[in-house]
Amino acid sequence: MTITFCRSRSRVFAAALAPVLAPVLGLALAQLAAAPAQAKDFDIGSIHISAPWARATPKGASSAAAYMTITNNGKTPDRVSCVSSDASAQCQIHTMTMDNGVMMMRPVEGGVEIKPGETVTLKPSSLHVMLVNLKHPLEQGGTVTATLKFDNAGTLDVQYPIAAIGAAAPGVPPGGGTMQMGSPSGNTMPMPMNKP
Repeated sequence: MTITFCRSRSRVFAAALAPVLAPVLGLALAQLAAAPAQAKDFDIGSIHISAPWARATPKGASSAAAYMTITNNGKTPDRVSCVSSDASAQCQIHTMTMDNGVMMMRPVEGGVEIKPGETVTLKPSSLHVMLVNLKHPLEQGGTVTATLKFDNAGTLDVQYPIAAIGAAAPGVPPGGGTMQMGSPSGNTMPMPMNKP
C-alpha cells in the first residue's frame, strides 16, 4: 500500500512539474541547436591559425566578415591573402581606418605580412576577411570556408564557425557591451552600446 501511495504521489508530482519544465527544456534544447559550431585551430608550415569565426548576415546582405588570429612561429616573414570562399564570389583581407571622423574600409593590397614570432589578430573594426558578393546569407550555427594563401607556408582551407549577427566574438551577445555614464553628482549608470 505504501508503495502504491508513493508511486501515485510521484505521478502527481511529475504531472504538476511537466507544464513548468517543458518550456524550460524546450528553450535549453533550442539554444543548443542554435549554438555556433566550435572553432578549431589550423596549422600549415610555421603558421598557426586560432579562433576563426564569422558573423551571421541578414537576408539580402551582399558581404560578410570573418576573423581569426594568425601566429608565425617561423624564422622568416610570411604574407597571407584570401583566395576564395564557398559563400562568396570574392574573398579579400580588409583594413579599417578613421579618415576625418569617417571609418573607411579598404582591401590590403598584397596581403598582410606576419613577421617571425608575430601574432596578427583579425577582429571587428580592424583587419578582417571580407566575403564580397555573398552567394547566400551566413546563418548562425553554420560554418563558412575560406581558402587562405600564405606566400611561404602554402594554401589552406579554414572553416569559420558563424556567430550571431552583430556578435563581438563567439559566445558574446550582440551589441558590444556597456559603458558607464556619469552624472555631476558622481552617480554612474550603465548604458548599452551597439557596435557595428
